[in-house]
Amino acid sequence: MTPAPRRSAARAPRFRCPGTRLLGAALLGTALLAAPPATARTAATAPAQVLFDSVNQAVQENYGGLSTVDRAALRAEYQTRLDAVCAPEPQTCASAKAYPVVQAEITALGDEHSFFQTPEDFRDFVASATGGNRKQFGVKLARLDGENRVVLEVVPDSAAAEAGLRRGDLLETIGGLPYTYERLRAARLGDQATALGVDRQGQRLNLSITPRESSTRDLPRLTYAGPQGKVAVLRIPTFLTADSSLPGVRNLVAQTVHNLVGQAQARGATGMIVDLRGNGGGNLSDCDGAVSAFVPSFVRVARTSAGDAQTRVARGLRLEDGEVRGSVSNPRLWTGPLAVLVDKGSASCSEFFAYEIQYAGRGPVIGEATAGVGNTATRVFRLPDDAALQLTITHYVKSDGAPYPTQVTPDQAVAQTEAVVRRLTQGVDVLLDSGLRALGAAPALSSDRAR
Repeated sequence: MTPAPRRSAARAPRFRCPGTRLLGAALLGTALLAAPPATARTAATAPAQVLFDSVNQAVQENYGGLSTVDRAALRAEYQTRLDAVCAPEPQTCASAKAYPVVQAEITALGDEHSFFQTPEDFRDFVASATGGNRKQFGVKLARLDGENRVVLEVVPDSAAAEAGLRRGDLLETIGGLPYTYERLRAARLGDQATALGVDRQGQRLNLSITPRESSTRDLPRLTYAGPQGKVAVLRIPTFLTADSSLPGVRNLVAQTVHNLVGQAQARGATGMIVDLRGNGGGNLSDCDGAVSAFVPSFVRVARTSAGDAQTRVARGLRLEDGEVRGSVSNPRLWTGPLAVLVDKGSASCSEFFAYEIQYAGRGPVIGEATAGVGNTATRVFRLPDDAALQLTITHYVKSDGAPYPTQVTPDQAVAQTEAVVRRLTQGVDVLLDSGLRALGAAPALSSDRAR
Protein backbone atom coordinates (compact mmCIF):
# COMPACT_ATOMS: atom_id res chain seq x y z
CA MET A 1 0.00 0.00 0.00
CA THR A 2 1.12 3.55 -0.63
CA PRO A 3 0.14 6.38 1.68
CA ALA A 4 -3.04 8.20 0.74
CA PRO A 5 -2.87 11.97 0.35
CA ARG A 6 -3.84 13.64 3.60
CA ARG A 7 -6.93 15.34 2.21
CA SER A 8 -8.39 12.23 0.62
CA ALA A 9 -7.45 10.21 3.68
CA ALA A 10 -9.44 12.54 5.85
CA ARG A 11 -12.45 12.01 3.63
CA ALA A 12 -12.53 8.23 3.86
CA PRO A 13 -12.68 7.59 7.59
CA ARG A 14 -13.61 4.31 9.15
CA PHE A 15 -14.74 3.40 12.59
CA ARG A 16 -13.97 1.67 15.84
CA CYS A 17 -15.92 -0.58 18.11
CA PRO A 18 -15.73 0.81 21.64
CA GLY A 19 -14.81 -1.42 24.52
CA THR A 20 -12.63 -3.76 22.46
CA ARG A 21 -9.10 -3.74 21.17
CA LEU A 22 -10.18 -4.41 17.63
CA LEU A 23 -11.39 -1.39 15.77
CA GLY A 24 -14.05 -1.01 13.25
CA ALA A 25 -11.69 -0.67 10.30
CA ALA A 26 -9.83 2.61 10.32
CA LEU A 27 -7.84 4.10 7.48
CA LEU A 28 -4.36 2.63 7.39
CA GLY A 29 -1.57 5.07 6.60
CA THR A 30 1.58 3.07 5.89
CA ALA A 31 4.09 5.90 6.15
CA LEU A 32 5.62 6.46 9.57
CA LEU A 33 5.24 9.99 10.80
CA ALA A 34 8.45 11.96 10.90
CA ALA A 35 9.51 12.89 14.41
CA PRO A 36 9.98 16.61 15.09
CA PRO A 37 13.04 17.82 17.01
CA ALA A 38 13.14 16.75 20.63
CA THR A 39 12.10 19.42 23.06
CA ALA A 40 13.11 17.78 26.32
CA ARG A 41 15.83 15.74 27.97
CA THR A 42 15.13 12.35 26.38
CA ALA A 43 17.37 11.93 23.36
CA ALA A 44 15.65 12.64 20.06
CA THR A 45 16.86 9.33 18.64
CA ALA A 46 15.71 7.21 21.57
CA PRO A 47 12.97 4.85 20.31
CA ALA A 48 10.62 5.97 23.09
CA GLN A 49 11.02 9.62 22.09
CA VAL A 50 10.54 8.87 18.40
CA LEU A 51 7.30 7.06 19.20
CA PHE A 52 6.11 9.85 21.50
CA ASP A 53 6.87 12.53 18.88
CA SER A 54 5.08 10.56 16.16
CA VAL A 55 1.96 10.30 18.29
CA ASN A 56 1.97 13.99 19.10
CA GLN A 57 2.58 15.07 15.53
CA ALA A 58 -0.52 13.11 14.51
CA VAL A 59 -2.54 14.69 17.33
CA GLN A 60 -1.40 18.24 16.57
CA GLU A 61 -1.93 18.04 12.81
CA ASN A 62 -4.91 15.75 12.38
CA TYR A 63 -7.18 15.79 15.42
CA GLY A 64 -10.71 16.73 14.37
CA GLY A 65 -12.81 15.68 17.32
CA LEU A 66 -14.70 17.63 19.95
CA SER A 67 -12.11 17.71 22.74
CA THR A 68 -11.22 21.21 23.98
CA VAL A 69 -8.05 20.13 25.81
CA ASP A 70 -4.99 22.31 25.14
CA ARG A 71 -2.99 19.83 23.09
CA ALA A 72 0.30 21.75 23.29
CA ALA A 73 0.09 21.84 27.08
CA LEU A 74 -0.86 18.17 27.11
CA ARG A 75 2.24 17.27 25.11
CA ALA A 76 4.49 19.26 27.45
CA GLU A 77 3.01 17.56 30.51
CA TYR A 78 3.51 14.07 29.15
CA GLN A 79 6.97 14.86 27.77
CA THR A 80 7.96 15.46 31.38
CA ARG A 81 6.51 12.07 32.31
CA LEU A 82 8.38 10.37 29.49
CA ASP A 83 11.63 12.03 30.59
CA ALA A 84 11.12 10.61 34.07
CA VAL A 85 10.47 7.12 32.73
CA CYS A 86 13.52 7.27 30.46
CA ALA A 87 15.87 8.94 32.96
CA PRO A 88 17.97 5.79 33.58
CA GLU A 89 18.74 5.41 29.84
CA PRO A 90 17.79 8.60 27.96
CA GLN A 91 19.85 7.74 24.86
CA THR A 92 18.41 4.26 24.29
CA CYS A 93 15.02 4.29 26.02
CA ALA A 94 12.93 1.55 24.38
CA SER A 95 9.62 2.19 22.64
CA ALA A 96 7.77 0.02 25.15
CA LYS A 97 8.72 2.49 27.88
CA ALA A 98 6.58 5.09 26.11
CA TYR A 99 3.48 2.89 25.80
CA PRO A 100 1.91 3.70 29.21
CA VAL A 101 2.85 7.38 28.85
CA VAL A 102 1.21 7.65 25.44
CA GLN A 103 -1.81 5.68 26.58
CA ALA A 104 -2.28 8.05 29.51
CA GLU A 105 -1.82 11.11 27.29
CA ILE A 106 -4.44 9.99 24.78
CA THR A 107 -6.82 9.19 27.64
CA ALA A 108 -6.24 12.70 29.01
CA LEU A 109 -7.17 14.12 25.60
CA GLY A 110 -10.73 13.33 26.65
CA ASP A 111 -11.84 11.70 23.43
CA GLU A 112 -13.14 8.18 24.02
CA HIS A 113 -12.82 7.36 20.32
CA SER A 114 -9.04 7.90 20.28
CA PHE A 115 -6.54 5.47 21.74
CA PHE A 116 -3.08 3.97 21.37
CA GLN A 117 -2.52 0.44 20.05
CA THR A 118 0.45 -1.71 21.01
CA PRO A 119 2.03 -3.77 18.21
CA GLU A 120 0.01 -6.79 19.35
CA ASP A 121 -3.23 -4.80 19.27
CA PHE A 122 -2.40 -3.44 15.85
CA ARG A 123 -1.67 -6.90 14.40
CA ASP A 124 -5.10 -8.08 15.54
CA PHE A 125 -6.68 -4.99 14.07
CA VAL A 126 -5.02 -5.46 10.68
CA ALA A 127 -6.24 -9.06 10.53
CA SER A 128 -9.83 -7.95 11.13
CA ALA A 129 -9.68 -4.85 8.96
CA THR A 130 -8.25 -6.61 5.92
CA GLY A 131 -10.11 -9.90 6.07
CA GLY A 132 -6.91 -11.70 6.97
CA ASN A 133 -6.64 -14.98 8.82
CA ARG A 134 -6.14 -15.58 12.50
CA LYS A 135 -6.64 -18.42 14.93
CA GLN A 136 -10.22 -18.36 16.13
CA PHE A 137 -13.39 -20.30 16.86
CA GLY A 138 -15.73 -17.92 15.05
CA VAL A 139 -18.34 -17.55 17.78
CA LYS A 140 -19.79 -14.50 19.58
CA LEU A 141 -21.06 -14.86 23.13
CA ALA A 142 -23.27 -12.97 25.59
CA ARG A 143 -23.15 -13.08 29.38
CA LEU A 144 -26.07 -14.78 31.07
CA ASP A 145 -25.18 -14.92 34.74
CA GLY A 146 -21.85 -15.44 36.45
CA GLU A 147 -19.49 -17.16 34.01
CA ASN A 148 -22.27 -18.63 31.87
CA ARG A 149 -22.24 -17.61 28.23
CA VAL A 150 -24.87 -17.87 25.51
CA VAL A 151 -23.99 -18.18 21.83
CA LEU A 152 -25.20 -15.04 20.06
CA GLU A 153 -23.74 -15.76 16.65
CA VAL A 154 -21.83 -18.44 14.79
CA VAL A 155 -19.76 -17.22 11.87
CA PRO A 156 -20.48 -19.31 8.75
CA ASP A 157 -17.76 -21.80 7.78
CA SER A 158 -15.96 -21.27 11.09
CA ALA A 159 -14.65 -23.82 13.58
CA ALA A 160 -17.74 -23.15 15.73
CA ALA A 161 -20.04 -23.85 12.77
CA GLU A 162 -18.20 -27.10 12.05
CA ALA A 163 -18.54 -28.10 15.70
CA GLY A 164 -22.32 -27.67 15.46
CA LEU A 165 -22.77 -24.69 17.78
CA ARG A 166 -25.99 -22.73 17.27
CA ARG A 167 -27.41 -19.39 18.34
CA GLY A 168 -28.97 -19.75 21.77
CA ASP A 169 -26.70 -22.58 22.97
CA LEU A 170 -25.66 -22.23 26.60
CA LEU A 171 -21.98 -23.09 27.23
CA GLU A 172 -21.70 -24.97 30.51
CA THR A 173 -18.40 -26.84 30.47
CA ILE A 174 -15.14 -26.74 28.56
CA GLY A 175 -12.62 -29.55 28.68
CA GLY A 176 -14.77 -31.24 31.33
CA LEU A 177 -14.53 -28.25 33.67
CA PRO A 178 -17.00 -25.41 34.32
CA TYR A 179 -16.92 -22.85 31.53
CA THR A 180 -14.79 -19.74 32.03
CA TYR A 181 -13.57 -17.23 29.51
CA GLU A 182 -9.94 -17.98 30.40
CA ARG A 183 -10.45 -21.66 29.63
CA LEU A 184 -12.07 -20.76 26.32
CA ARG A 185 -9.19 -18.41 25.51
CA ALA A 186 -6.59 -21.07 26.36
CA ALA A 187 -8.42 -23.55 24.12
CA ARG A 188 -8.51 -21.03 21.27
CA LEU A 189 -4.78 -20.46 21.47
CA GLY A 190 -4.07 -24.18 21.53
CA ASP A 191 -4.04 -26.76 18.75
CA GLN A 192 -6.12 -29.56 20.21
CA ALA A 193 -9.80 -30.43 20.05
CA THR A 194 -11.65 -29.29 23.16
CA ALA A 195 -14.82 -30.80 24.57
CA LEU A 196 -17.75 -28.42 25.07
CA GLY A 197 -20.74 -29.20 27.24
CA VAL A 198 -23.75 -27.36 25.81
CA ASP A 199 -27.34 -26.95 26.91
CA ARG A 200 -29.63 -26.57 23.90
CA GLN A 201 -33.16 -25.78 25.00
CA GLY A 202 -32.89 -28.20 27.90
CA GLN A 203 -31.04 -30.94 26.03
CA ARG A 204 -27.43 -31.70 27.04
CA LEU A 205 -25.01 -31.99 24.11
CA ASN A 206 -21.32 -32.84 24.01
CA LEU A 207 -19.51 -31.12 21.15
CA SER A 208 -15.87 -30.96 20.10
CA ILE A 209 -14.28 -27.77 18.79
CA THR A 210 -10.82 -27.25 17.32
CA PRO A 211 -9.44 -23.74 16.71
CA ARG A 212 -8.01 -23.01 13.30
CA GLU A 213 -6.71 -20.23 11.15
CA SER A 214 -9.65 -18.76 9.31
CA SER A 215 -10.72 -15.53 7.66
CA THR A 216 -11.91 -12.71 9.88
CA ARG A 217 -14.23 -11.55 7.12
CA ASP A 218 -17.88 -11.78 8.15
CA LEU A 219 -20.20 -10.64 5.38
CA PRO A 220 -23.93 -9.85 5.53
CA ARG A 221 -26.31 -12.78 5.22
CA LEU A 222 -30.00 -13.27 4.63
CA THR A 223 -32.57 -15.47 6.35
CA TYR A 224 -36.35 -15.44 6.43
CA ALA A 225 -38.84 -15.30 9.30
CA GLY A 226 -42.47 -14.61 10.05
CA PRO A 227 -45.56 -16.29 8.59
CA GLN A 228 -44.70 -18.30 5.47
CA GLY A 229 -41.14 -16.97 5.76
CA LYS A 230 -42.06 -13.76 3.95
CA VAL A 231 -39.98 -11.37 6.07
CA ALA A 232 -36.34 -11.05 5.03
CA VAL A 233 -33.88 -10.72 7.93
CA LEU A 234 -30.67 -9.07 6.76
CA ARG A 235 -27.91 -9.62 9.28
CA ILE A 236 -24.99 -7.19 8.96
CA PRO A 237 -22.46 -8.29 11.61
CA THR A 238 -19.82 -5.70 10.72
CA PHE A 239 -18.87 -3.06 8.20
CA LEU A 240 -15.26 -4.22 8.23
CA THR A 241 -14.70 -4.87 4.59
CA ALA A 242 -11.21 -4.57 3.11
CA ASP A 243 -10.01 -7.81 1.51
CA SER A 244 -6.50 -7.72 0.11
CA SER A 245 -6.96 -11.19 -1.39
CA LEU A 246 -9.54 -9.90 -3.87
CA PRO A 247 -7.88 -7.33 -6.17
CA GLY A 248 -10.15 -4.48 -7.13
CA VAL A 249 -12.88 -5.38 -4.62
CA ARG A 250 -14.22 -2.36 -2.79
CA ASN A 251 -17.38 -1.74 -0.84
CA LEU A 252 -17.76 -5.49 -0.38
CA VAL A 253 -20.27 -5.16 2.45
CA ALA A 254 -22.35 -2.60 0.56
CA GLN A 255 -22.31 -4.70 -2.58
CA THR A 256 -23.40 -7.76 -0.62
CA VAL A 257 -26.26 -5.79 0.97
CA HIS A 258 -27.53 -4.66 -2.43
CA ASN A 259 -27.25 -8.20 -3.78
CA LEU A 260 -29.20 -9.62 -0.85
CA VAL A 261 -31.89 -6.93 -1.12
CA GLY A 262 -32.24 -7.99 -4.76
CA GLN A 263 -32.64 -11.61 -3.66
CA ALA A 264 -35.33 -10.65 -1.14
CA GLN A 265 -37.19 -8.67 -3.79
CA ALA A 266 -37.00 -11.55 -6.27
CA ARG A 267 -38.40 -13.92 -3.63
CA GLY A 268 -41.31 -11.58 -2.96
CA ALA A 269 -40.45 -10.66 0.63
CA THR A 270 -43.13 -8.50 2.22
CA GLY A 271 -40.90 -6.85 4.81
CA MET A 272 -37.25 -6.42 5.77
CA ILE A 273 -35.51 -6.41 9.15
CA VAL A 274 -31.92 -5.19 9.24
CA ASP A 275 -30.11 -6.65 12.25
CA LEU A 276 -27.21 -4.43 13.42
CA ARG A 277 -26.90 -5.88 16.93
CA GLY A 278 -23.27 -6.07 18.01
CA ASN A 279 -22.09 -4.38 14.81
CA GLY A 280 -19.14 -2.32 16.01
CA GLY A 281 -18.61 -0.40 12.81
CA GLY A 282 -16.19 -0.51 9.90
CA ASN A 283 -15.82 1.30 6.62
CA LEU A 284 -18.01 4.39 6.29
CA SER A 285 -18.10 4.08 2.51
CA ASP A 286 -19.49 0.56 2.87
CA CYS A 287 -21.98 1.73 5.47
CA ASP A 288 -23.18 4.59 3.29
CA GLY A 289 -23.51 2.28 0.31
CA ALA A 290 -25.55 -0.15 2.40
CA VAL A 291 -27.86 2.62 3.65
CA SER A 292 -28.52 3.60 0.05
CA ALA A 293 -30.28 0.26 -0.47
CA PHE A 294 -33.03 1.65 1.81
CA VAL A 295 -32.89 5.47 1.55
CA PRO A 296 -32.92 7.09 -1.91
CA SER A 297 -30.37 9.78 -1.04
CA PHE A 298 -28.82 11.62 1.89
CA VAL A 299 -26.20 14.29 2.55
CA ARG A 300 -23.66 14.65 5.35
CA VAL A 301 -20.89 17.17 6.09
CA ALA A 302 -17.56 16.09 7.57
CA ARG A 303 -15.67 18.67 9.64
CA THR A 304 -11.94 18.06 9.89
CA SER A 305 -8.77 19.96 10.72
CA ALA A 306 -8.44 20.59 6.96
CA GLY A 307 -11.94 22.03 6.52
CA ASP A 308 -15.39 20.77 5.60
CA ALA A 309 -16.25 18.12 3.00
CA GLN A 310 -19.74 17.18 1.83
CA THR A 311 -20.78 13.59 1.17
CA ARG A 312 -23.82 12.81 -0.98
CA VAL A 313 -25.04 9.23 -1.37
CA ALA A 314 -27.68 7.92 -3.77
CA ARG A 315 -28.35 4.48 -5.27
CA GLY A 316 -25.04 3.04 -4.15
CA LEU A 317 -22.97 5.95 -5.45
CA ARG A 318 -20.97 7.93 -2.90
CA LEU A 319 -19.70 11.41 -3.83
CA GLU A 320 -17.37 13.51 -1.70
CA ASP A 321 -17.30 17.13 -2.85
CA GLY A 322 -18.48 15.84 -6.21
CA GLU A 323 -15.82 13.14 -6.57
CA VAL A 324 -16.78 9.44 -6.69
CA ARG A 325 -15.52 7.69 -3.55
CA GLY A 326 -17.50 4.48 -3.68
CA SER A 327 -20.12 2.65 -5.70
CA VAL A 328 -21.89 -0.67 -6.14
CA SER A 329 -22.94 -2.58 -9.23
CA ASN A 330 -26.64 -3.10 -10.00
CA PRO A 331 -27.88 -1.05 -7.01
CA ARG A 332 -31.20 -1.95 -5.42
CA LEU A 333 -33.69 0.09 -3.40
CA TRP A 334 -35.94 -1.57 -0.82
CA THR A 335 -39.17 0.43 -0.66
CA GLY A 336 -41.27 -1.89 1.49
CA PRO A 337 -41.78 -2.10 5.26
CA LEU A 338 -38.52 -1.89 7.17
CA ALA A 339 -37.27 -2.15 10.76
CA VAL A 340 -33.74 -1.93 12.18
CA LEU A 341 -32.52 -3.80 15.28
CA VAL A 342 -29.77 -2.27 17.46
CA ASP A 343 -28.27 -2.77 20.89
CA LYS A 344 -25.58 -1.14 23.01
CA GLY A 345 -22.97 -2.99 20.95
CA SER A 346 -24.10 -1.20 17.77
CA ALA A 347 -21.41 1.42 17.30
CA SER A 348 -19.91 3.98 14.95
CA CYS A 349 -21.06 3.55 11.37
CA SER A 350 -23.77 1.08 12.35
CA GLU A 351 -25.12 4.02 14.37
CA PHE A 352 -24.89 6.11 11.18
CA PHE A 353 -26.89 3.45 9.37
CA ALA A 354 -29.62 3.37 12.00
CA TYR A 355 -29.77 7.16 12.23
CA GLU A 356 -30.08 7.68 8.47
CA ILE A 357 -32.98 5.19 8.40
CA GLN A 358 -34.57 6.96 11.35
CA TYR A 359 -33.97 10.46 9.92
CA ALA A 360 -35.54 9.48 6.59
CA GLY A 361 -38.60 8.02 8.34
CA ARG A 362 -38.10 4.67 6.66
CA GLY A 363 -39.08 2.53 9.62
CA PRO A 364 -38.62 2.07 13.35
CA VAL A 365 -35.29 1.49 15.06
CA ILE A 366 -35.85 -1.11 17.78
CA GLY A 367 -33.71 -2.17 20.73
CA GLU A 368 -31.33 -0.39 23.10
CA ALA A 369 -29.65 3.01 22.92
CA THR A 370 -26.53 2.48 20.84
CA ALA A 371 -22.90 2.68 21.96
CA GLY A 372 -22.52 6.44 21.57
CA VAL A 373 -19.69 6.91 19.06
CA GLY A 374 -21.84 7.66 16.05
CA ASN A 375 -20.94 11.29 15.36
CA THR A 376 -17.21 11.03 14.68
CA ALA A 377 -14.74 9.06 12.59
CA THR A 378 -11.21 7.91 13.23
CA ARG A 379 -8.05 7.21 11.32
CA VAL A 380 -5.34 4.77 12.35
CA PHE A 381 -1.81 6.17 12.09
CA ARG A 382 1.00 3.64 11.94
CA LEU A 383 3.79 4.35 14.37
CA PRO A 384 7.37 3.12 14.77
CA ASP A 385 7.80 -0.53 15.74
CA ASP A 386 4.35 -1.39 14.33
CA ALA A 387 2.38 0.33 17.06
CA ALA A 388 -0.52 2.53 16.01
CA LEU A 389 -2.70 5.43 17.08
CA GLN A 390 -6.43 5.58 16.47
CA LEU A 391 -7.32 9.26 16.36
CA THR A 392 -10.58 11.10 15.80
CA ILE A 393 -10.09 13.14 12.64
CA THR A 394 -13.66 14.11 11.83
CA HIS A 395 -17.01 14.96 13.34
CA TYR A 396 -20.23 15.14 11.38
CA VAL A 397 -23.22 17.41 10.85
CA LYS A 398 -26.17 17.45 8.51
CA SER A 399 -26.17 19.87 5.58
CA ASP A 400 -28.05 22.45 7.68
CA GLY A 401 -25.39 22.27 10.41
CA ALA A 402 -27.40 20.10 12.82
CA PRO A 403 -25.00 17.69 14.53
CA TYR A 404 -25.39 13.96 14.32
CA PRO A 405 -26.45 12.46 17.65
CA THR A 406 -23.79 10.83 19.79
CA GLN A 407 -26.02 7.76 20.06
CA VAL A 408 -29.20 6.54 18.42
CA THR A 409 -32.27 6.41 20.64
CA PRO A 410 -34.59 3.62 19.47
CA ASP A 411 -38.15 4.37 18.45
CA GLN A 412 -39.12 1.24 20.38
CA ALA A 413 -37.01 0.38 23.43
CA VAL A 414 -36.27 -3.29 24.14
CA ALA A 415 -33.54 -3.78 26.74
CA GLN A 416 -31.13 -6.70 26.46
CA THR A 417 -31.83 -7.90 29.99
CA GLU A 418 -30.81 -11.21 31.50
CA ALA A 419 -34.39 -12.36 31.03
CA VAL A 420 -34.18 -11.56 27.30
CA VAL A 421 -30.91 -13.48 26.97
CA ARG A 422 -32.44 -16.41 28.87
CA ARG A 423 -35.36 -16.44 26.44
CA LEU A 424 -32.80 -16.88 23.66
CA THR A 425 -31.66 -20.14 25.28
CA GLN A 426 -35.30 -21.24 24.96
CA GLY A 427 -35.37 -20.48 21.25
CA VAL A 428 -37.08 -17.07 21.51
CA ASP A 429 -35.44 -13.95 20.03
CA VAL A 430 -37.39 -11.19 21.78
CA LEU A 431 -35.95 -8.34 19.72
CA LEU A 432 -36.50 -10.09 16.41
CA ASP A 433 -40.09 -10.79 17.43
CA SER A 434 -40.49 -7.07 18.21
CA GLY A 435 -39.25 -6.28 14.71
CA LEU A 436 -41.70 -8.73 13.15
CA ARG A 437 -44.59 -7.16 15.06
CA ALA A 438 -43.52 -3.66 14.05
CA LEU A 439 -43.46 -4.43 10.34
CA GLY A 440 -47.23 -4.53 10.12
CA ALA A 441 -47.29 -0.77 10.71
CA ALA A 442 -43.99 0.21 9.08
CA PRO A 443 -44.53 2.75 6.26
CA ALA A 444 -43.62 2.03 2.67
CA LEU A 445 -41.38 4.57 1.00
CA SER A 446 -43.30 7.41 -0.57
CA SER A 447 -42.05 10.13 -2.90
CA ASP A 448 -42.51 12.85 -0.32
CA ARG A 449 -39.96 11.09 1.94
CA ALA A 450 -37.22 11.02 -0.66
CA ARG A 451 -34.31 13.28 0.26
